[in-house]
Amino acid sequence: MSLTPSEQFSELARKSENPIILLPSYPSKETLASAFALAGFLSKLGKSVTLAGDELSSRVGDLPFLELEGSILDSLSGTHDFVLAFNTKYNKILSIRSEQEGEEFRISLTPEKGSIDPRDFSFIPAQFKYDVAFVVGAPDKESLGKLYEDHPDIFYEIPIVNIDNKPENENFGQLNMVDLTASCVGDILFETFSAIDAKAIDERVAEALLTAIIAATDSFQRKNTTPKALQTASKLIELGADREKIVLSLYKTQPLHLLKLWGRLMSNLKWEESLRLAYVSASIEDFVQSRSDIRDIPAVLDKIRGNLSSGAFFVVLSPETDGTSRAILKASNNGKVISLAESIDGAQLHGDTVSFPLLAPAGETAELMLIETIRGALEGK
Repeated sequence: MSLTPSEQFSELARKSENPIILLPSYPSKETLASAFALAGFLSKLGKSVTLAGDELSSRVGDLPFLELEGSILDSLSGTHDFVLAFNTKYNKILSIRSEQEGEEFRISLTPEKGSIDPRDFSFIPAQFKYDVAFVVGAPDKESLGKLYEDHPDIFYEIPIVNIDNKPENENFGQLNMVDLTASCVGDILFETFSAIDAKAIDERVAEALLTAIIAATDSFQRKNTTPKALQTASKLIELGADREKIVLSLYKTQPLHLLKLWGRLMSNLKWEESLRLAYVSASIEDFVQSRSDIRDIPAVLDKIRGNLSSGAFFVVLSPETDGTSRAILKASNNGKVISLAESIDGAQLHGDTVSFPLLAPAGETAELMLIETIRGALEGK
């Protein structure tokens, strides 16, 4: 009899010693909170947990009220060893030293007898440091950005558990826990954790799961708020999650620099009715005066999207060089984001955000190019 997905998840989680949680580039607060919950649950099972994502160390501050279990990596560099092996049965190695000379890294060996026989030397790729990867909230491998671009081998060396609720998910894992009826990944994780070890859902894990649900449903106001999500939220509150604190932290205590940037951009927001496109050009002065940078734009786009329910696309144009700018776009649903990313030259997909270059400085010319670029992509030109 085959195992259920929850049973397979349990087997992988219990057998692993060093699990790694992989997040898409620019993870939403929902995805980030879900990853926090998973890290906390695995830590309760006695695992040494690592979370990894592009510039993840700068994103964890988006949820300062949640406690994080495990270590943080912005890349997977240095996580894969290679072994130089020597058979010392007939000729022992007395000493070894290494040095960097120019662009060469040299290893010097001193054998006990004469020289080393090349037949006693071998080069062994060591096993990957992590034994299972949990991918949270990523519809495909490419959404992981440089984590996947620089280390695609991870998907062939260790089991991959794909946890998501998006209809566009490509089911790229060996275990695919993709539930399209779930309000968010946190919903899926709560059901899974409960089936494995309900006692491991402590107050911290419960708070992270409830944060994911509240962020995904906009405090139970969006259409994706299901009866199941409300039931799960009730159970999490019973387990100690503080709903009032979460809502206050998510919606009332935004970083000042983010609020300043949002205010400056909203005052100049423009609207293209034919595309249901809300767009604005950010200036260097906007970033300087608000003490923010381009990494804050996805969060600002979330706020713009939340205030314009009639919109389909939301874009901030950011200065890149003297003659170019970069369009950073979110949409009313992720399917539209993926479709645009596939249709626009030079587009880069980062989670639910796509960015692409425009050959004009941020301003009216770039705005006209933006409108034509999106219109052309939608019409398949």
